[in-house]
Amino acid sequence: MSTVPPTLPGDQSTVTVSVSVTPEEAFVIFTQDIDLWWRRGPRFRGLTGDRTLIHIEPGLNGRVFESYSLNHSDERIIEIGRTKVWEPPSRLLFEWRISNFAPNERTEVEILFVASGAGTRVTVIHRGWHAIRQDHPARHGLPSAEFIRMYGLWWGDQMSAFVLRTNDIKTG
Repeated sequence: MSTVPPTLPGDQSTVTVSVSVTPEEAFVIFTQDIDLWWRRGPRFRGLTGDRTLIHIEPGLNGRVFESYSLNHSDERIIEIGRTKVWEPPSRLLFEWRISNFAPNERTEVEILFVASGAGTRVTVIHRGWHAIRQDHPARHGLPSAEFIRMYGLWWGDQMSAFVLRTNDIKTG
């Protein structure tokens, strides 16, 4: 159930990591503990400060969002997207929108959790960039191949943090 047109060559970044937990545990850590492993700072979060929260609401059409709150009456929420596939423990797919995307601009992120030996192989596929114009600020002025490589490295950083979180849980 894809929300963007079919993938074109050079249109997606794919990152795969192995973790030493079951697919069920990996899915829970990815979705419920996302704020604990998702890196902080302006490179990884749209809102600034240490009091931001990344959250995935469980279930189909759940929001993927970032929030920041100084107090209960002053909360800011940026919706990144909505889940389009929620199939624990094997698959998650959500829309991905950067805050400066126009209403019709979106990409998608698919995460696959596959049992592998005594652990799980987790693959993140971020696709749909061909639908975002070449001069869009999100592309940082990079040609497509360089931009896709940069985004793959960005996801690599995120998934390294995910691996560390699963290791903390496994050894904790």
